[in-house]
Amino acid sequence: MSKRNFSTILDKGFIWINKLAFLNLLWVAFTLLGLIAFGLFPATSAALGVVRKWLMGDLNIRIWPTFKKIYREEFKYSNIIGWIIIILGIILYLNFLSIQAAQGDLLFVIPFAFYFILFLYFTIVIWVFPLNVHNYASILHQLKNALIIGISKIHITITIMLLLFSMMYFSLEFPVLLIFFSFSLLSLVWMWLTLRVFKDIF
Repeated sequence: MSKRNFSTILDKGFIWINKLAFLNLLWVAFTLLGLIAFGLFPATSAALGVVRKWLMGDLNIRIWPTFKKIYREEFKYSNIIGWIIIILGIILYLNFLSIQAAQGDLLFVIPFAFYFILFLYFTIVIWVFPLNVHNYASILHQLKNALIIGISKIHITITIMLLLFSMMYFSLEFPVLLIFFSFSLLSLVWMWLTLRVFKDIF
């Protein structure tokens, strides 16, 4: 490899490092702007939307205006979906506490049924946001489609779950990753995996 080619590859590498770091900072900033509770879901949709454009071949988009535009457009819709997910999560957590408190008094099948429902819940969480930025539909249809696609592509669902939990673990171990790279890198892989499925469906 010539020095010129190596220099070109290095330059492109630094450009993409800067892009990912900037996207991650925007995700953190806009999540905080919405006081976390109302900023997390539209910021997540916006980050996935930017990454989707990259993966669809639009590599030279202006990140800041694109992110801001998607954030504003998705603010209400993604928050409704997000809060439905939060409420369902709270209900599941309360059920988990009840199961723990009643251990020994329940049929053995009940904990298994609960963990199966929990898996379906995480399946919806994993697919609904990439689906939301790729294909518009009503909230009910998005949740239903997320479940159907997630179950039919269970190997990809499990892969994304492992990536999510791994990234969360490393972000807690190395907080600097959370600020500069964790979510943008996750978004890139997350959207790449789901987009491969969406291209065959839509």
